[in-house]
Amino acid sequence: MIEFKNIRKIYTGGVNTVALDEITFEIEKGEFVSLVGHSGAGKSTLLKLITAEEKPTSGEILFDGADINKLTPKQLPFHRRRIGTVFQDFKLLPKKTVYENVAFALEVSGYPNKDIERGVPQILDIVGLAHKAESYPREISGGEQQRVAIARALVHKPPLIIADEPTGNLDPISSWGIIQLLLKINKLGTTILLATHNKDIVNRIKKRVITLDQGRMIRDHSKGRYAI
Repeated sequence: MIEFKNIRKIYTGGVNTVALDEITFEIEKGEFVSLVGHSGAGKSTLLKLITAEEKPTSGEILFDGADINKLTPKQLPFHRRRIGTVFQDFKLLPKKTVYENVAFALEVSGYPNKDIERGVPQILDIVGLAHKAESYPREISGGEQQRVAIARALVHKPPLIIADEPTGNLDPISSWGIIQLLLKINKLGTTILLATHNKDIVNRIKKRVITLDQGRMIRDHSKGRYAI
């Protein structure tokens, strides 16, 4: 599904900075992969390359066989709709209800009302928030807000979910609840790429782990251990 071939990313300026250096790996459809490494290891840059927010300095990135770097401006929105993204900060609209926050993701993409009215309740049921549909973000917990963010990312039914430090602002119990939800979504067939520095969570997941250090891929563990 995703293939990185000898990817280098260099940020130029006063001093050239190598963010990623000779990164090569594949992620198959339906996998759950944790991307780990200390701050500055290159995790965020790698994710931005997948969503085409950044372009590699050299190398090739394939998404379902298509070279991301060769997408035209007209193709980029379609590409990005195939990737649901969840962030550390929930990025919810405070004046919209839970239902409206999720529905908004479809509205801006031009979905008809009948599809929104059918799809949003289904997604809220999957994330366990059907009973909070009319609540506002300020009225629900941090863990529930992150579930809304996941619902919003999932509502387009993308084949890939990128979760960038999704538990960074949550307590341990809420954090594990979010991870369990991502595992549930993965079992339904969605590929999950989780970027995190939380060793305990990664070790509990017991799935594949790619480790970055100073822009280089130093480990690819199929048995799911965060070893640095």
